[in-house]
Amino acid sequence: MTQQILAELALPPGGLTTSPWDDNSVGGEPSSLGADRFVRQQTLVPQTRLQDIRATVIGLGAIGRQVALQLAAIGCRKVQLFDFDQVDHTNRTTQGYACREVGIAKVWATRTQMLAIDPDIRVEVVEDRYRPKYAVGDAVFCCVDSISARAAIWRSVEPRCRFWADGRMLGETIRVLAVTDASARNRYPQTLFAPSEAQQGRCTSRSTIYAAGIAAGLMLHQLARWLRDLPVDFDTTFNLLAGEYTVL
Repeated sequence: MTQQILAELALPPGGLTTSPWDDNSVGGEPSSLGADRFVRQQTLVPQTRLQDIRATVIGLGAIGRQVALQLAAIGCRKVQLFDFDQVDHTNRTTQGYACREVGIAKVWATRTQMLAIDPDIRVEVVEDRYRPKYAVGDAVFCCVDSISARAAIWRSVEPRCRFWADGRMLGETIRVLAVTDASARNRYPQTLFAPSEAQQGRCTSRSTIYAAGIAAGLMLHQLARWLRDLPVDFDTTFNLLAGEYTVL
């Protein structure tokens, strides 16, 4: 049974922890299956500009996995995934992983689901924490669960990315920060408060998949605004329980 699951998940031979870009198209051309699938979003998500970017998702927990799947759904052609962890039973509830994926590396489980949505996507997986030695894409989605990790990643990738989205979640309170210009680059470090100032507990210690899905949607909405040359909202907070939506 284990061998069958590994084969279905298309895991690499010999337990490789990284993979080069996958090219699942035939002769470099998209499959005919997806020829018209973008028609309902064509005025909202510029497909030509989206296909020109490479997106990086760092952390495939509750928010990160949803970001990766939504990127596949909207048609991002090149996606890079970072995570060092394996799927745990609790991840089935808060992150949406399948029972059969328990024990499998999150990067490979997520890649399989992305290719199920669109087999023409080119996916690079890195079964590791993000480290400064790694290259990143034009658009970076930071979905890690600690302020110190965010700060370290930001210092490394800030000079190299054109779009940055940071998704945070505690219970039913969601915060999304998006950075695309000099003003936002100057403001963002102020949101990386000291650990002593943070609420007790990791930001995914109390989470639900429905809140994670909303957080991911807000992050991709900012990406779509950027692709359409619209102003990007620097700081968005959505308190689901209170019904409060704030943009700063």
